[in-house]
Amino acid sequence: MTGRILAYCWMSILMVGAAGAATNSALVGLSLEEAVMLGLKNNRGLRVQQYEPVIAGAFERIERGIFDPELFGEAVYAEENSTEVSRSTIDQFQVEGSDTEGAVGVRQFLATGTEIEASVSTEYSESNRSPEQQKARVGLTVTQQLLRGLGPSVNLAAVRQAEIDTEASRYELRGYTEALIADIEITYWRYVAAREAIHVFEQSLEIARAQLEEVEARIEVGDLPSNEAAAANAEVALRNQNLIDARSVLMEQRYTLMRLVKPDWPVELAESFEAISRPDVDAVIETDVHASINLAMLSRPEIREAELRIRRGELETVVTRNGRLPKLELFMNLGKTGYANTFRDSFEDLDGPGYEVAVGIGFSQALGNRQARGRDLIARTEVLKSEEALANLRDLVRFDVLLALNELERARLQIAASSKTRIFREQTLQAEQDRFEVGTATALDVALTQRDLVDSQIAEIRARVAYLNACIRLYLAEGSLLERRGLTVGH
Repeated sequence: MTGRILAYCWMSILMVGAAGAATNSALVGLSLEEAVMLGLKNNRGLRVQQYEPVIAGAFERIERGIFDPELFGEAVYAEENSTEVSRSTIDQFQVEGSDTEGAVGVRQFLATGTEIEASVSTEYSESNRSPEQQKARVGLTVTQQLLRGLGPSVNLAAVRQAEIDTEASRYELRGYTEALIADIEITYWRYVAAREAIHVFEQSLEIARAQLEEVEARIEVGDLPSNEAAAANAEVALRNQNLIDARSVLMEQRYTLMRLVKPDWPVELAESFEAISRPDVDAVIETDVHASINLAMLSRPEIREAELRIRRGELETVVTRNGRLPKLELFMNLGKTGYANTFRDSFEDLDGPGYEVAVGIGFSQALGNRQARGRDLIARTEVLKSEEALANLRDLVRFDVLLALNELERARLQIAASSKTRIFREQTLQAEQDRFEVGTATALDVALTQRDLVDSQIAEIRARVAYLNACIRLYLAEGSLLERRGLTVGH
């Protein structure tokens, strides 16, 4: 089927195993690649979008059907009973007779503006006033447009426009697919970041509880004043608040990912899958601003579709310009006839002298021709409008690429910066704990330092995920996400 999404060439989906595990409420490991493929398989919006190229292709067939040969046939029986007056004797007499006619033939309209019709017909007449007669005829009629409707450029315009519509619908499908993949991948990494944040908050809560136990123990032996417990208790409560919020964010991201990957997954099984891909940044991608912009101008589906729409509009101007011309057609009708008393003899008499030849020319033109001129003006203006829209779209795409590159560079620098911040805050926390042990720092000092460490750990996780998402957004801005993921939108 047109628009079928091909699978990743380097992986396979364990659909049956995953479904079975989910049914048994077992934890299903879901990699990033599997999430993308499940999303492409189960997304209903993508299924709807896949029908568009099929429908566009059907319209293309309809337009081509104008040039299909047409077989036709007809049969007529007529009977007459009337009174006539003889001109010589002025006597009235009854006339009774019947006529039977039959014809079969083929007609076809050609892209040159030529209509050809070939036919074979026969006619049988009998009357009480004349002998029985059979007539056979073989005819050929050719009609050629000389001005309006002349030539393949105008007569094939609708076919070419339908072809463009089909190709444009594929670019629409490509754009929709790229956006869906980017949405799935970004949501996947956000879920991973939320899950990693849970681990940080759980660890920080355990540390805060251990710190509280130590403070209470030292208060009990009189090593610390009793008011030191307030700061430790407040920190435990704050860490618990943070953990509650983090778990809520995790479920929100889980539900969002579930909607993109498998929207009909039962709600009670929402926690039955787990993201197993890690936000590892093994290597920093090399970027070139000019190469990225040039790639976007060549690959962005919106630009390619807009270019096709301009071509379609230019074809429309061909039609409207031709529509302003007068209608002038040349026609020729050739026929060979045979007459006899029997059906068979009438066809054998086609070798006889009977024939028909008719040649003529027809002309018509609306005075003022305002309708045709108006349509032509609209078509030409639409082309100019589309060209301006394409130029604006190229500017926006260039801006998208620049923003994506800027965000990628920011995220790259933040990975190293956040890692250093986390290392130094670990050292600061150790120093504060040592000071607390010797009584030169309070429990509040330790808690504040621990809080700073948690923030830096979360920031480091988010920096790595932000870099991965920035890569996705750059590929989306370049229009290269499908190729980088080993996917194609086929016919």
